[in-house]
Amino acid sequence: MKKLSNGHNTQQKLALRSDIVLMAAEGYLPARISDKLQICGETTSRWISRWKKGRDSGLPVSEILDDAPRSGAPGTFAPEPICQLFAMACEKPSSYGRPISHWTPRELADELKKQGFVDSISPRHVGRLLSEADIKPHQMRYYLDTKKDENFDKKVADICKVYEKAPSITAEGGRVISLDEMCGIQALERTAPDKPVEPGRVERHEFNYERHGTLTLIANFDVGTGEVVHPSLGPTRTESDFVDHLEKLISQSPSAKKWHFVLDNLNIHQSESLVVFVAKQIGVDINSLGEKGKVGILKSQKSRQDFLTNPDHDIVFHYTPKHASWMNQVEIWFSILVRKLLKRESFSSTENLGAKILAFIKYFNKTMAKPFKWTYKGRVLSA
Repeated sequence: MKKLSNGHNTQQKLALRSDIVLMAAEGYLPARISDKLQICGETTSRWISRWKKGRDSGLPVSEILDDAPRSGAPGTFAPEPICQLFAMACEKPSSYGRPISHWTPRELADELKKQGFVDSISPRHVGRLLSEADIKPHQMRYYLDTKKDENFDKKVADICKVYEKAPSITAEGGRVISLDEMCGIQALERTAPDKPVEPGRVERHEFNYERHGTLTLIANFDVGTGEVVHPSLGPTRTESDFVDHLEKLISQSPSAKKWHFVLDNLNIHQSESLVVFVAKQIGVDINSLGEKGKVGILKSQKSRQDFLTNPDHDIVFHYTPKHASWMNQVEIWFSILVRKLLKRESFSSTENLGAKILAFIKYFNKTMAKPFKWTYKGRVLSA
C-alpha cells in the first residue's frame, strides 16, 4: 500500500485513495482524513468502505482501489479495422506512401479512413486503442547488432577475463591498462562570472562563452588500482602521438613484467610504428617485420593486430569489438571527468584547461580512485 502511495508512476487518484486507506488504518476518523487531505467526506467514506469489502478478496491493491467498470454504449468499430490499425502501426509509413519516419495517431486515423476501413475515427480514439494494445510507434530504442563483428563473443570473453584477472596480474608485477583518447576538449570561458548557489536558488552560469582552442587527452586507467596514470595532453591525436604516449608510460614503470592494454580499433592503435615500437620493446628484430602493404607482419591491419594481440608477448593488446567502446573501462572514467570538471568549469586557455585536468586527475587518484566492479560476464546484448 505504501509503495503504491509513494510510487513515482502511480496515478494521482490511486495515490490519494491509498493515502485514505493508510490514514484510516492508523486510526484517523473519516472527518479528520477529509480535512487533512482536503477532500469531501463522501469520497473518504466510499474508499474506506471499498477497501474493507475488497481486502480479503485476494485482488491486487491497485485493482481494489481502481474505478469500477462503467456502463456505456458498446464499441462502434468491428474487429477488422482495429486489427488493420494494429498491423498498420507496426509497418513503416513509407509503405503507405507517407514520407515520414513514424506514425502518429492523427496520421493513422487519416490512413484508416483513406483505405476505407472506417468512415470516421478520431486520433484520440486511435491513441487509446494503441495504448490498450501496448503498441508505441512514437517510441524508439537503439540495439546493438553483434553480427557485424564475427569475433564479438571471443573479444568480449577475452576482455572480461583480463578484467577479472587484473588484481592478480597487478599483484604479480604486471599492469592492466584501459587506454583511450578524449579528443576536442574545448577550453570554453564564460563571458561573465558564475552566480553561486543560494537558499532556494541553484548555481547559475552565463550562457555566452568564448572559445580558446581544444586539447586531446590520452588517458591510462589502471584496472588493477583504479588510478589514472601518466596521462598525455596535446593538440593532436596522431600515430606518433600515440606511440610517444606508450613509450612514456612504459618507461615510467621499468619493473613491470607484463603489460595488458585494453583499447578500441582506431587505426593508430594498430599502426606500423606501433608494431615497430612493440617489437623493439619485446626483443623482436624489426627487420623481420616485413613491409607495410606488401608482406609480413606489417602487411595489413589484420596481420598487425594478430602480432599485437599475441598472448606470448610481454606487451599484449586486447581490442574491444566494433561498436562496443563501453567495454573499455577508461570510458567510465571519462564520464566522471566530464561530470566532475568539464561540464561546469570555465577555462581561460588551453593551458588553463590542461592544468585543471591534471589537477583533477591528482585529486581523483587521491580521493576517489578504486577499481571498478566489472559485473558484465560476456552475455551478448539482445535486440
